[in-house]
Amino acid sequence: MTQPDPHALPDAASISAPPPADPAADPRSLSVVIPLYEEAENVAPLLARVHEGLADYRHPWELILVDDGSRDGTAERVQAEADHYGRHVRVIRFRRNFGQTAAMQAGFDAARGHLVASLDGDLQNDPADIPRMVEELVDRDLDLLQGWRRDRQDALVKRKLPSRIANALIGRVTGVTLHDYGCSLKVYRAEIIKEVRLFGEMHRFIPVWVAGITDPARIGETEVSHRARERGASKYGISRTFRVLLDLLVAFFFLRYGARPGHFFGAIGLGFGAVGGLMMAWLLVVKFGFGEDIGQRPLLFMAILLLVASIQFLTTGVLAEVLSRTFFASHERTHHCIRWQSDPKRAGWKGAA
Repeated sequence: MTQPDPHALPDAASISAPPPADPAADPRSLSVVIPLYEEAENVAPLLARVHEGLADYRHPWELILVDDGSRDGTAERVQAEADHYGRHVRVIRFRRNFGQTAAMQAGFDAARGHLVASLDGDLQNDPADIPRMVEELVDRDLDLLQGWRRDRQDALVKRKLPSRIANALIGRVTGVTLHDYGCSLKVYRAEIIKEVRLFGEMHRFIPVWVAGITDPARIGETEVSHRARERGASKYGISRTFRVLLDLLVAFFFLRYGARPGHFFGAIGLGFGAVGGLMMAWLLVVKFGFGEDIGQRPLLFMAILLLVASIQFLTTGVLAEVLSRTFFASHERTHHCIRWQSDPKRAGWKGAA
């Protein structure tokens, strides 16, 4: 007899059922996470569009706004709008600017819904796409649904062209092929995204990190609408392309060798050691077999260099294994510091009975 999947969400026939008494118990309860930095002009229209886009969502939902240490009055406007709309709008304020990745991680940690959606606060993503994406994630039985800005309204040279190159390179290196890694509009299962810990600027590689937890076949994408920025200034430029390349190396390493770093460094060390050992063996033949002087031969210095490098890589591999085990055995910590956030016990839900 086939056992039911404990992680499966209800089918479309159950959508019309009334929500349970406990909003958080609804398997389609939704937390919308939006990081904000220097977006004071966009706060009011952003919340208006979110509420308009989710007006017909028939399940409990909450909105989590994370102010990433803005200095232009964004925090004050966020708090004013939260007071206006009600307790389902929750606010998190950082003491200083920690970056978009930290802001998204704080929002994911605070999310109470069984499903989580994320989008940017610059009004280029359309919140009206979220309900459709939730239904598609459920119907396709996915753990992550990535937005695809097929008709992207950005500058070709500064934004679109570098993004296309980066997307192709990321897919090639990681094996997770998507058209638009950079789109912040995504829908996740909370139990999956809460297993991912984001650091640095790794928000661009969320699908890669998710692929380290779940089957890549459970990661999908769908076309979403995209608008040109109307207010404020973009925080991105062509310079981020170089940071993406460096982050890609880190993502590749952690995806393939995160739990076994000794294999990565050890393989390099053994390779260097094998080549250096063969060189030394040949020099021994030359020295004792042919009676030739090897003291001034460049090959001798190259062999010594390779053997020393081999020892260093092998030692690094052992130390990396020790650090890896210490990390997985210790309590997880984040690198951001929250100044203040709404009390989750007093927070409410929009659309709850």
